[in-house]
Amino acid sequence: MLEFTDVHVRYGHVEALRGVSLRVERGEIVALLGNNGAGKSTTLCAASALVPVASGTITLDGEPLPGKPWHVVRGGLVHVPEGRRVFSTLTVLENLQLGGFTHPDKAEVARRVDGVFDLLPLLAKRRAQQGGTLSGGEQQLVAIGRALVAAPRVLMLDEPSMGLAPLMVAAVLDLVRKINAEGTTVLLVEQNARAALGITHRGYVLENGVVTLSGPASVLAEDPRVVEAYLGA
Repeated sequence: MLEFTDVHVRYGHVEALRGVSLRVERGEIVALLGNNGAGKSTTLCAASALVPVASGTITLDGEPLPGKPWHVVRGGLVHVPEGRRVFSTLTVLENLQLGGFTHPDKAEVARRVDGVFDLLPLLAKRRAQQGGTLSGGEQQLVAIGRALVAAPRVLMLDEPSMGLAPLMVAAVLDLVRKINAEGTTVLLVEQNARAALGITHRGYVLENGVVTLSGPASVLAEDPRVVEAYLGA
């Protein structure tokens, strides 16, 4: 459904991605693992048209992705960046409504917001609360909920568990499972490799902008190189 073929991305003279090729099949959760600076976030930003691709192709359902971020969203590829990035002075409801910013039918946006509140009752209780007053875990739920209002076919999540308490990490990962079970394909960037491999179907390992390992999550979880580098040998 989402495919990168020999993708190169440069920041000035620095080549952040060096021939990245990967596939995300319809209905999968695919993990993208690697240390800081490996190119994981750049991979998502390239798909979202937030950074230019120097060479190579990225396609969604076999079609090249459009060149502007809002066109990418309209096409069904939605990106939740790391750091949550909620609008601190807007309410939970207003943050969620912004997920439908590009959609012309505001009644449909309202229905999608109600669907998020049904999926996440905690946010329904906080609907009038400003985003900046929420806990880190609640802000992460808002960020994911806002993306769901855009009705993604493919949801790209960048470090959704970062900085969260263990119970909230479990809640966020369970939410990812539910989103996938309801039909949304997921590309998950996660430094918590153990947690990521526990919920994903397949995975890729990035090192210095290059895919060095790939395979079923269960196989990667047993690979000595992954165990030593990411799972704590």
